[in-house]
Amino acid sequence: MAILSDVDIKKYLNEGKIIINPIEDYDKQIQPSSVDMRIGSEFKTFKVVRKPFIDPKDPTDISSYMESLHLKEDESFIIHPGEFALATTYEFVEIPDDLVARVEGRSSMGRLGITMHVTAGYIDPGFKGRITLEISNIGKMPVALYPGQRVCQIVFETMTTPSQKPYGHPDRDSKYMGQKRPESSRIKQDYELRKD
Repeated sequence: MAILSDVDIKKYLNEGKIIINPIEDYDKQIQPSSVDMRIGSEFKTFKVVRKPFIDPKDPTDISSYMESLHLKEDESFIIHPGEFALATTYEFVEIPDDLVARVEGRSSMGRLGITMHVTAGYIDPGFKGRITLEISNIGKMPVALYPGQRVCQIVFETMTTPSQKPYGHPDRDSKYMGQKRPESSRIKQDYELRKD
């Protein structure tokens, strides 16, 4: 696999092969081998629940353990040490069938102790939607996050051939296709946990 350079990223964007909408400023958001992405205005956090653990097989909807918070443009979301939250990129993304993408935290955020993805930094070919950010504060101090702030970057890699069954294909279990807001885990839809 090869990582796309800024030259190829601009070319693919201009051709409509990659869609990132909206890009506020090409010169500031497009980096040498990535595109800086901004955080949206909706966050999800876990409520304090009197249960001993989350069971993926439990018929209770996991989203009932979470609450949503919508911020105005000038408001901040404070993430405290040890906390976890979901958010999405401000930008809507479409990945073609012959590329994969990765979300990486910006170094400036990492130096504050903020991670932007716990495990789901990989974006399949064919994905369309806003990218979910799995945010954790592993530092010692609370940190403010502002809607529209550049918090992560997306990197594109070529595949040897286009995917035969990309994300969103009718034969695939594409649980998060087209997401527009932070989505709670849909793990109970995994085939190995379902009892059909």
